[in-house]
Amino acid sequence: MLGVWMVNLLIVIPPILGILWSAKEWVWVSRVKIDGHPELLATQDSKAQRQTADIVQEMVKISRTIAEGARSFLFAEYVYMVAYIALFSIILLFFTGVPSTIAFVVGALTSIACGFVGMMIAVYANVRTTHQCWKDLTSGFEVAIRSGCVMGLTLVSLGLLALWVLIEIFQSCFRWADSEAMYEAIAGYGLGGSSIALFGRVGGGIYTKAADVGADLSGKNDYGLEEDDYRNPACIADNVGDNVGDIAGMGADLFGSLAESTCAALVLASASPDLSDIWCSQMYPVLISSAGVLVGLVTLMVANLFYKVKNMPDVEKALKGMLIISTILMTPIVVVLSKLCLPGVFSMGSGYEHVKWWYCAVSILLGLWSGMIVGYVTEYFTSHSYTPVREIAETQKQSAATGIIYGLALGYHSCVIPVICLGITILISHSLCGMFGIALGALGMLGTLTMALTIDAYGPISDNAGGIAEMAGLPETVRGLTDCLDAAGNTTAAIGKGFAIGSAALVSLALFGAFTVRARIVRVDILNPWVFTGLLFGAMMPYAFAAWTMKSVGLAANDMVKECLSQFPRIMGPEQMAPDYERCIRISTEASLREMLAPGALVILSPLIAGLGFGKNTCAGLLSGAMVSSVQLAISMSNTGGAWDNSKKYISAGGLGKEYVKGSEAHKNSVTGDTVGDPLKDTSGPALNIVMKLTAIISLVFGSAIAEYSNPEGGPFWA
Repeated sequence: MLGVWMVNLLIVIPPILGILWSAKEWVWVSRVKIDGHPELLATQDSKAQRQTADIVQEMVKISRTIAEGARSFLFAEYVYMVAYIALFSIILLFFTGVPSTIAFVVGALTSIACGFVGMMIAVYANVRTTHQCWKDLTSGFEVAIRSGCVMGLTLVSLGLLALWVLIEIFQSCFRWADSEAMYEAIAGYGLGGSSIALFGRVGGGIYTKAADVGADLSGKNDYGLEEDDYRNPACIADNVGDNVGDIAGMGADLFGSLAESTCAALVLASASPDLSDIWCSQMYPVLISSAGVLVGLVTLMVANLFYKVKNMPDVEKALKGMLIISTILMTPIVVVLSKLCLPGVFSMGSGYEHVKWWYCAVSILLGLWSGMIVGYVTEYFTSHSYTPVREIAETQKQSAATGIIYGLALGYHSCVIPVICLGITILISHSLCGMFGIALGALGMLGTLTMALTIDAYGPISDNAGGIAEMAGLPETVRGLTDCLDAAGNTTAAIGKGFAIGSAALVSLALFGAFTVRARIVRVDILNPWVFTGLLFGAMMPYAFAAWTMKSVGLAANDMVKECLSQFPRIMGPEQMAPDYERCIRISTEASLREMLAPGALVILSPLIAGLGFGKNTCAGLLSGAMVSSVQLAISMSNTGGAWDNSKKYISAGGLGKEYVKGSEAHKNSVTGDTVGDPLKDTSGPALNIVMKLTAIISLVFGSAIAEYSNPEGGPFWA
């Protein structure tokens, strides 16, 4: 068994190293000079030097506009976040007390800080990635991936340090009846992180797709402009949206998953007398996540030895290779930590009196490798390197309708293997360790979170780099290299989405288990009318949520199209007016903040109304229905949208033949499919992760209050 000091050092040192490494990488990126590579120009070629200076000036100008747009959205969103934190803190104070409220505020502020850091490095690195692609592919890839690791390492490191400090403060400053009461209060940390994820995922998703759909409909379809053509007024808002949705949104989502899964595991471990009395056993879930930071650092150091990026096919191999390396490295560390931290045999409650240490290791490893499988299955269904997407492209030769029908079928079909993987993980983990095993499975799936976030952040940085190259008028060869980086990023983003959905499913089930412990629910019987009523309502929630968010994208995109079409006659006409980018950024910002309120209220209020108004059985039914329904809908929506997007890219690249490239009827049909799929894959689908997790963590934090407002049979107090 590890001693107290050794445990604390193993928790604290890896995150500190992660933050120091992030700072080092930020300094390295900042030293990339945006000078047009004068060493590559002939000194006597003054014309080329003047052209290069003009291009560099335009690159910097565009980059600053994107950065200012991202900051303006963030600060506008922060106003809503601060108001929500203040209001919800009052509610928490009344129902749960001071400690839970403090944990909630710390979780929310930590998530905000992580999102801000990620956004700032992304908008700082995009122009430098473009500039280095002007030189060669290797240099561009290096900037994008090293910038991405700032996001990955900072988020996980800050999240773990804040949680550890919170535990230490709670132990020393408050008196507790037992450790279980303390960790139930600390669950507020997960609630804070997940609440901010609601704003990031929903608000960011509406922003990015309103701009993207608006730019496509007005520019590509009506005027035949290339993507990111500088004459399109919505192109800057589109590039801002890539950062808002895929950096801040994805980061907040996965931060919430990390915080919630760790809190759920801590609550469940504290319920076991055999684990709660031993510090290293109690901190076992935190140690697993801390080890993941160390694995991420080692992966960054050795990845280049195994996967060198010299040619275009090497980029995708390198990104996937980082996930593979980190998963392989994490496997033995999990086994060693389990052996060192856990008793040989311990009890996890009735029916699990003889849990062995290696049962926990197996549960984590199931989550770790299931996450990898789910990610690669997602890639198979969404990458144009494989049959499913190519079949969609073939159907789009005839009409947009056949492509949409086939894409919907693909999304539904893609649910099968991920659900089987999740089912196997849940069945074995629960059989071995009960709900504690499921919480560990969720932590296992998040064990390589540093690398998953690194690759996720890499995608928007590369996407923005391509947009800057197009708008600044860089040579076609540069746009070709940025497109190569972006294409690989799209593939790994699909893996990341599958990973995020799978981890959300396990996290929500682990939180549900912790809720049943806190609310003193022994059995959830669907023959009970209150349970079944909650089950039906919970199963409906994802559909209502998806409907509101999709409608919001449609309304905001409609406003964007109207604005662009009002500007185009003067932009394309003889007066050649400069596009008003600021107006489009403002439309996306206002629409996203306005439209996220109704879906957010649905997710936050539903478990409170169900639990406090209709009893703990109704709340348990609601959580069960929301989780089962959300995971299927999230997978199908995300994969359908991703498949339509990559079908368009496949046709554009000449995959069906030269007669079907841009301008052909097949390409126009694919643009229609891509436009329909945008809100599915980047707004509603990924945001369903929040439906699963936030409803569960709210129920957990308010678990004691929900139990008090229930009658002895678990029904409403008034029945």
